[in-house]
Amino acid sequence: MNKNIFKTLLLFTVLGTALNASAQQKRETASSSDKFQPTWESLAQYEAPEWFRNAKFGIWAHWGPQCQPEQGDWYARGMYDEGSWQHNSHLKNYGHPSVAGFKDVINTWKAEKWDPERLVALYKKVGAQYFFAMGNHHDNFDLWDSKYQKWNSVNMGPKRDILAAWSKAAKKNSLPFGVSIHSSHAWTWYETAQRADQSGPLKGVPYDGNMTKEDGKGKWWEGYDPKELYRQNHPLSKGSEDVKSLWAQWDWHNGASIPTREYIDNFYQRTVDMIDTYQPDLLYFDDTTLPLWPISNVGLDIAAHFYNSNVKKNKGKVDAVLFGKILSEQQKECLVWDVERGVPDQVQEKAWQTCTCLGSWHYNKADYENNTYKSSKKVIHMLIDIVSKNGNLLLNVPIKGDGSIDDKEEKILHEIGDWMQINKEGIFDTRPWKIYGEGPSTVEKSPLNAAGFNEDKDNAYTAEDIRFVQKGDAIYAHIMAWPTDGRILIKSLGKKNKTVPSLRVKTVSLLGHKKKLIFHQNEEALSVTLPVEMPNQISLVLKIN
Repeated sequence: MNKNIFKTLLLFTVLGTALNASAQQKRETASSSDKFQPTWESLAQYEAPEWFRNAKFGIWAHWGPQCQPEQGDWYARGMYDEGSWQHNSHLKNYGHPSVAGFKDVINTWKAEKWDPERLVALYKKVGAQYFFAMGNHHDNFDLWDSKYQKWNSVNMGPKRDILAAWSKAAKKNSLPFGVSIHSSHAWTWYETAQRADQSGPLKGVPYDGNMTKEDGKGKWWEGYDPKELYRQNHPLSKGSEDVKSLWAQWDWHNGASIPTREYIDNFYQRTVDMIDTYQPDLLYFDDTTLPLWPISNVGLDIAAHFYNSNVKKNKGKVDAVLFGKILSEQQKECLVWDVERGVPDQVQEKAWQTCTCLGSWHYNKADYENNTYKSSKKVIHMLIDIVSKNGNLLLNVPIKGDGSIDDKEEKILHEIGDWMQINKEGIFDTRPWKIYGEGPSTVEKSPLNAAGFNEDKDNAYTAEDIRFVQKGDAIYAHIMAWPTDGRILIKSLGKKNKTVPSLRVKTVSLLGHKKKLIFHQNEEALSVTLPVEMPNQISLVLKIN
């Protein structure tokens, strides 16, 4: 270990110890009688519940005030980056960020067309087995009646308890309810709000991240302190002038500004308040491992609290799911691994999840105008590949600022639903088979990049690309494309296949087709003759007994 790395680790250890010792005075610790203690060793008792392993497919409403401008992801950071497309859009539509900052975007967000019960009912109809709502994003705005953050959706913007309405809609549709929390990074993420123009007539005039409560007198936000939203009363991170520097500092290394005890305590209080009030079944953190890890143990405290409260709610049984990114093998014993916009190349021993999106995470009208949404075929192919590897797919359907989804998204959802109606037997309640698949696409072409980000690899599936799952005595073979000659060859079911022990096939049927299929099993492969009619245009599922 070189001296610089050693010094860095030592600094984090000292800082973490000091922060945790002070912060712990304001945080409740797990009692000795609780099943889960805030340590990795204790959290390793966790096992993902069977309902989650059976569910396979969830839909996420990654929706908040950053959707109002319809300018895509990370708007509240990018709008302060002089010369960027989001900055230029903000100047045109809202004004200069020295006066009209993100706080003022919040004020324009009214969610006037939002109908949570209609949306969640639609998601269930197309096949979702659980539903996720966003609790807050890196913009630090709480989407509930938050006791510890005045900048919330009840006090301003829509003036509604967003989580309460989503939770009610999920309960009405008998769907497990999840909440995503992203606000731990507001400390560094909002550093662009400390800036000022480097040129032009307003050169040097500070952006509104520098404003104070006193600046609000006579304004719509009178009585509220911008410092509580932007959290920028601190020195900048190393290299903060480069808007991309945050990526290398996401795990609080490489010169990231270290949050104060008060900031960490506030994050804990807000998150536990949300857990206790809404009792979500699933909890997602947009963090490496856990929030504020490794500079603080606050993530471990929250994890133990979440599991213990769920144990009490379910009379001794853990039915909850907690997600973390970029996990070590030890940490995968404690949390469910989430892969963002990507898929690993092999079957995973433990349950895991891919989270991805039809377009941008926050609604971007350019995705609509340029027809860049994922197709229903792309989504279904991802789902099949993920399920064959013991995973679930969480799909975000971007919502406009007004609370509606657009007609192209609705069409994609209905196409997914049509496929599910025919083929859901080969998805839900299944488990991985002895191998996840065969064919050209089983050769990995693009490794995971940090949290994931390999979903754009070339997946031009052919009829030779097959994915397997099993349920009871049946193997389900998902054929990714319809063969031109009407015949399927499954080499993994040849009698002399060395990878899979010899299995004698009794019957083969095609989901969506009433009659049994003609097949022949020899030493080399299982050969299946398909009917002329195609049950759907996306992919086919053979049920093999």
